[in-house]
Amino acid sequence: MLLADVVATSATVAATRSRKAKVAAIAALLATAEPDELEVVTAYVGGALLQRRTGLGGRGLASPPSPAETPSLSVLEVHAAFDALAALEGPGSQATRSAAVASLFGRATDAEQAWLRGVVTGAVRQGALDALVQEAVAAAAGVPLAVVRRAAMLAGSTVAVVGRAFTGGSAALAEVGLEVGRPVLPMLASSAKTVAEAVAKAGGGTVAVDTKLDGIRIQVHRSGDEVRIATRSLDDITARLPEVVELALSLPAESFVLDGEALVLDDAGRPRPFQETASRTAQAAGVRVTPYFFDVLHLDGRDLLTAPGDERLAVLEGLVPEAYRVPRVVTDDLDAAESFVAEVLAAGHEGVVVKKLAAPYDAGRRGAAWVKVKPVHTLDLVVLAVEWGSGRREGTLSNIHLGARDPDTGGFTMLGKTFKGMTDEMLAWQTERFTELAVDRSTMRDHYVVPLHPVQVVEIAIDGLQRSTRYPGGLALRFARVLRYRDDKTADEADTIETVRALA
Repeated sequence: MLLADVVATSATVAATRSRKAKVAAIAALLATAEPDELEVVTAYVGGALLQRRTGLGGRGLASPPSPAETPSLSVLEVHAAFDALAALEGPGSQATRSAAVASLFGRATDAEQAWLRGVVTGAVRQGALDALVQEAVAAAAGVPLAVVRRAAMLAGSTVAVVGRAFTGGSAALAEVGLEVGRPVLPMLASSAKTVAEAVAKAGGGTVAVDTKLDGIRIQVHRSGDEVRIATRSLDDITARLPEVVELALSLPAESFVLDGEALVLDDAGRPRPFQETASRTAQAAGVRVTPYFFDVLHLDGRDLLTAPGDERLAVLEGLVPEAYRVPRVVTDDLDAAESFVAEVLAAGHEGVVVKKLAAPYDAGRRGAAWVKVKPVHTLDLVVLAVEWGSGRREGTLSNIHLGARDPDTGGFTMLGKTFKGMTDEMLAWQTERFTELAVDRSTMRDHYVVPLHPVQVVEIAIDGLQRSTRYPGGLALRFARVLRYRDDKTADEADTIETVRALA
C-alpha cells in the first residue's frame, strides 16, 4: 500500500463530521491492506507511528527538501525508515539522521510531507480516534465491536490485535488475555461533584473510598525475578524506578500485576507538587518516589480482572504491606465517607475515588464503577490556539484557548481562554511547544492568535461553568487556571463536552 492511500484517507476523515463516514473510510482502507501492512496502516490511520521515539522534532523538520511530484513511498518503506531513525545514536548520529530525513521527505509529495511532519510531532488530527479505528477494524474484519474492544484493552492497543481480527476473527481475538509483563489499558474513573453524588453513581450501599493521589499512574508486572513498570500510556519506565522494582521483588509472590500510583513525598510524608514527581519519573536518579497500590489484576497464575472489587481488595491486602497501599475506608455510612475525605484533604491529597465493590476491573474503560471527587474541580482539556503575550509576557505564547473533546465529530468544542497559573518556566516551555504545534509556523508572528494542531492536553482548575452565547458549546469556564500540562495523556483522552455539560 502506498503512503498516499493513507494520506488520502486521513484527508477524507478530516473533511467529514459524520462518524459513520469516518468509520467507512477507515474500514475501506484497512480492507485493502496486505497482512504484513495491517499494523502499520492501523497505526498510521490513527495518526501515530509504531516507534515510541524517533529522535525527530518540529525543528528538525522545519526545512524539508522539495516535494516529489508523484507518490512512490509505500507504508512499509516509511515504517522501515522510522525504524532506522529510531535506532540512531552516538557520535555522528545527528548528521546521519538529517540525511535520512532528507531522503525520506525528498520522496514524499507535498501532501505526504505535511502528513509526515504531523505524525512525527503528534499533530495529525483528522478525528480518527482509537474508538473509531476499532469500529473500522470490526467492520472491515466482520467481527463484533465488543470483541475487538476487549482484545485491544488487554493487549494494550488496537494495533496489537488488528492482525488477529483479520486472520482469525472472533475466535482469535477471544484468545487474547491478561499476560504478565504486557501492560493493559488501565481502568479509569468518571467524575462527581460530591461524595454523595459519587456514592449514588457507583450504585449506593457499601463502597470503597480511596485516597486520590496526585502522582504518576503505574502498573507493576512481576514474573519471577523480572519486573516491568508501565505508565498510564503504557510506556516502560522500569529503569527509572529502581526503588519500585526493589519493593516488587520483596513481595511474597512469584507473579502479579498491580495497579497504583508513584509520587514524591516530603520529610513529613506529605505529597510534593506533581511537577516534582513528573520530573523524578522522567529520569533514573534523584529523590525517591513512594509507590502506593490500590488494585491487583493477577496473582500467581490467577487472573483477577473479572473478580469483584472486594475480592481483589482482599487479595491486595494479603500481598502488599499496608505502608504501600492507598489509604481507604470501606463503608456504607455517608458521614464516615465525608470524614475520610476531610482527612485526605488535610493530608495534602487532591480528593477521593469512590469504588463499587461488586464491579470487575474494566480495563481501558471509564464508567460509574469508579467515581472521582475533587473539591476544586478540574478538567483535562486540549489547547486549540494560543495568543502572543503583552507587557511582561511580550514575545511568549501566553493566553491559551481551551476545548473539550466531541466524540460524535472527532473535533473539539471551545470553552474559554486563560493565562492564569502560568509560571515563567511554564511560559518558556509552552512557547517552544506551541511553536512546534502551530498550524502555520511561517506566518505565526504575523497574527495575534496562533491556531494549533489540537494535541496538547492541559489540566485546568475551574470555579464552575456558566451559560455563554460566545462559545459554540453554550458554556464557558469560570476562573480557569492552569494546573499542569498532561504529557501522560493524549487528546483522545481529554474530557468530553458531555462531561462538561454534566458538570454544568
